[in-house]
Amino acid sequence: MKDQNKTQSPLVGLASRKAFGKVIVELADQNMDIVATTADLTDSVQLGGFQEKFPDRFVNFGVAEQNMMGAAAGLTLAGKIPFVCTYAIFSALRACEQMRTDVAYNGLPVKIVSSHGGISFGVAGATHQAIEDIGIYRGIAGMTVLVPADAVETAIIIRAAVKLPGPVYVRLNRITEKTVYTNEFDYQIGKPDLLREGEDILLIATGAQVGEAIDAAILLSGAGINAGVLNISSIKPIDQKAVVEILKKYPAVLTVEQHSVINGLGSAVAEIIAENNLDIRFMRHGLMDIFTTSGPYKDLLQYYQLDPEGIQEVVLRFLD
Repeated sequence: MKDQNKTQSPLVGLASRKAFGKVIVELADQNMDIVATTADLTDSVQLGGFQEKFPDRFVNFGVAEQNMMGAAAGLTLAGKIPFVCTYAIFSALRACEQMRTDVAYNGLPVKIVSSHGGISFGVAGATHQAIEDIGIYRGIAGMTVLVPADAVETAIIIRAAVKLPGPVYVRLNRITEKTVYTNEFDYQIGKPDLLREGEDILLIATGAQVGEAIDAAILLSGAGINAGVLNISSIKPIDQKAVVEILKKYPAVLTVEQHSVINGLGSAVAEIIAENNLDIRFMRHGLMDIFTTSGPYKDLLQYYQLDPEGIQEVVLRFLD
């Protein structure tokens, strides 16, 4: 658990996408090579402040995500550091070929920052909810995949991502996540963060589900179950050695994610458990090979048992 005794960050209480909108302006003040692009979603991806302050370093491509991704590759060849900003579902699917072939194949330092990840765009339904994006990006060679838990971790991750020499995918949300971190800390890409120690089960979560998992652990303590909570915000790479050392302390593990259970966080953890021959009871919890329905975000969390009460129920069934 990070030291929370320092002065509270002014980003606490913001949605991750709004934290991004602030930090990219700060970074652009420091580095003239940073440029920002979007595909007719300036307000949704929180680039209004950037556009206002740096109009000559901002490009709105309209509804042309493929062109935007290809142009971003070209911008890196001109010495720029482009941020490609759209919805997660569009960057992962609509511009997938250009992301893979133009950007990743050439190892170019394009920063793909996508909002509306998971089911956070609840009312828009399956066409706008991104439950495959982590798996798609995770499968692309050389791609770094980062999923911050809240606004504070978002700012830290964006500052770390801009320094990487290769392509990066950062998944943000439409909604305001529960607060996990209250002050900034030294972030190391790949390192897991044990937020809460336990004995009976370890909840491993990423993104907006980290805060939900913490609240679920509190509920479980009332039922006599001592649950630990591990934040894995760096889906790729993952420090396997560090994760294994934590896993060895628990008899059971449940991964929790706003993503398909196929090829997301759960699959990454399953691979670690299998490859290291760990004798642990294991279960993935997320979206179970389905297309999601539409509805208010909180209702969907409850419907898919991704709220604290739902996670608690899943844990109780798993341990029974």
